[in-house]
Amino acid sequence: MSDADAAGLPDFRRLPVREAIRWLAEHGEPEDPRPDIDTASLERRFPHLRGIETVEHTVDGAQGGVPVRLYRRPGAEARVALVWVHGGGFIGGHLDMPESNWVARELAARGIPVLAVDYTKCLGQAHFPAPSDDVLVAWRSAPALLGLPADRLVLGGASAGGNLAVGVAARVRDGAEGPLPGGLLAVYPALHANSANPGVPLDPASPHAQLALNFAGSVDALSDPHAFPGEGSGAGYPPALVVVCERDALRPSGESFAGSVRAAGGTVELHVEPGAAHGHIDQPGDAGALRTLDVVSDWLHARQG
Repeated sequence: MSDADAAGLPDFRRLPVREAIRWLAEHGEPEDPRPDIDTASLERRFPHLRGIETVEHTVDGAQGGVPVRLYRRPGAEARVALVWVHGGGFIGGHLDMPESNWVARELAARGIPVLAVDYTKCLGQAHFPAPSDDVLVAWRSAPALLGLPADRLVLGGASAGGNLAVGVAARVRDGAEGPLPGGLLAVYPALHANSANPGVPLDPASPHAQLALNFAGSVDALSDPHAFPGEGSGAGYPPALVVVCERDALRPSGESFAGSVRAAGGTVELHVEPGAAHGHIDQPGDAGALRTLDVVSDWLHARQG
């Protein structure tokens, strides 16, 4: 029996997308049934995470307040920091999920301050650009909250959060108000309308297609390079690290984007995590997740100059 079954929760991985959206819109985000992923449990499991300071903030967004959380290791004098956006298929996820909270604590423990960002979920009437707008306003606030100039900040995210991070960088590149980040981090990102097969028409019946259309809000928006930045030019991005998983159906999206940036003359590093599946950094202590965090940490530290 899975943790979800034991807690009496629906298995969102097996529910049709429309049913999952209806359930979440009606009931809200359920509590994660895993018993050892809360902060106290993480600190017991990983003593090096003890003492990380967190501060809750809210920045003003078009849809209301956007929750953000700042993580720091006391006494650490960093010259680079990360603005980090969790995933969740654009319909779920939050600041306490391991992909946000554990990842941020691990990187803060390694001397990299992190500003974790939440955003509007696409449930019911909300679609692009609502989540992107939230990440954009959080990004504009990041230099003041982190105390570093934008060229010392990396904007990054995982899965849907990777889409939003890269999409905000594309929007700023193309004229939206705000500074271009000093670097870009995308972990198993969904950057194309068809992230499993970039360039191939979507199968409307597939879960990937339904999630993409639910986020985009219309068929026309599926080709919007700010909604799905893999559909646009790879030119003009800051230096980037793209992490993909060997056993992830969305691996082609990250690889295609990295190739597009490279072909446009940009600087991009592609890391393939062997044996890993989509969502592996939402599993605290997973061997592949720890390797990925080592890669990310090393890349971020190298950006300190």
